Amino acid sequence: MAQKPSTPKGTRDFSPIEMSRRNYIFDTIREAFRLFGFRQIETPAMENLSTLMGKYGEEGDKLLFKILNSGDYLKGVDQALIDNKDTVRLAAKLCDRGLRYDLTVPFARFVVQHRDELQLPFKRFQIQPVWRADRPQKGRYREFYQCDADIVGSDSLINEIELLQMEDMVFSRLGIRVAIKLNNRKILAGIAELIGAPDKLVDITVAIDKIDKIGIEKVNEELAERGLTPEAIAALRPILEIDGTGDERIAKLGALLASSPTGTKGVEELRTVYEGSLALGLNAELDIDVSLARGLNYYTGTIIEVKALDAEIGSISGGGRYDNLTGVFGLDGISGVGISFGADRIYDVILALNLFPDETAQATRVLFANFGQKEAEASLAIIKKLRACGISAEIYPDNAKMKKQIGFANAMNVPFFAIIGESELAEGTITLKKMADGTQMTVKADEVAGIIK
Repeated sequence: MAQKPSTPKGTRDFSPIEMSRRNYIFDTIREAFRLFGFRQIETPAMENLSTLMGKYGEEGDKLLFKILNSGDYLKGVDQALIDNKDTVRLAAKLCDRGLRYDLTVPFARFVVQHRDELQLPFKRFQIQPVWRADRPQKGRYREFYQCDADIVGSDSLINEIELLQMEDMVFSRLGIRVAIKLNNRKILAGIAELIGAPDKLVDITVAIDKIDKIGIEKVNEELAERGLTPEAIAALRPILEIDGTGDERIAKLGALLASSPTGTKGVEELRTVYEGSLALGLNAELDIDVSLARGLNYYTGTIIEVKALDAEIGSISGGGRYDNLTGVFGLDGISGVGISFGADRIYDVILALNLFPDETAQATRVLFANFGQKEAEASLAIIKKLRACGISAEIYPDNAKMKKQIGFANAMNVPFFAIIGESELAEGTITLKKMADGTQMTVKADEVAGIIK
């Protein structure tokens, strides 16, 4: 017996109802992007490894899916590398391309490559899949969609405030209660200076970014493994545990980092974004989180992370400012800031909280019965008019028993079942059955669209 086929670990098929629900999420996000003036682009699934490597930190580089070169990929490779199983150097020889890890780095490449065609500031959005060679688990996949919005060519903190407003709009429309967490990379740089470890900023951010997952004690162990002294680790802990209201935390950070120009600048930026967002009003909670690091190396200013309040899952959106990202591609002086919605995690949250509208389970609004050729022809004529009115309609393709046709309508969650039989054909009417309660009415053909709408 042939083995049952399956998908690779960390990937999934999506059924029609799942796609309907996913499109509900994508459409909600896409509409918010449109309202805030963002324009859509797309980039290839694969990029040159030279574009991707070194942009996500040491751990991110390990999670890149590399694509084996086509043709004789072993040609010219030193046999010693193969004999010694030197996988890192072998991969560099055998693979020139990789699947994109996120949408931000490909976007930076796009900006540099198409700079002469773009009007700055440029606001773009993308809704495309990305791939990470991560360990699959609940809420974490190897293939998943990101919905990104970025603004490049502007230093203004108005951009950060607008992005937080957009986050708030999307999650309000989806019905998800969220907390938006804020920090600033310059504050983290100032803290690294304060504890005497300015050269360990990346190590610190990678480690403390895991506090929610592994706890402070495990983070301290990792910091020690990364070369921080016991004194530096001891000095860092009370900083990460700063408490109080948002205003109080900002004030404490300002006093703490008064001797650091970089840290002071970060506090000023954080205060501007925090106060500006609250002044406009948010449905979401807005928190200052000193431990928020988002371990990606390219962030240089504001850091944003969004978590659902009613579901146990990781961040469902996040982002930040990356002033120097395009510089690695030879284009200096282009500032950028952006956010990314994790559509797959958002889906899991909405499903767990039963927040999907009933309409997402319905593909067809009305199904017409099939009683034979003449009745079917009359039904198809009505169906064409309904579709012209924006109402999804179809006919059962076979002249089957009524029980089977109604059973199909129930299984497909169709709200209306329409009947044109001999008597309806003779009288120019339609019998319309409301599937939810079984009630029936006889109506004229030109009345159907209004009733269904």
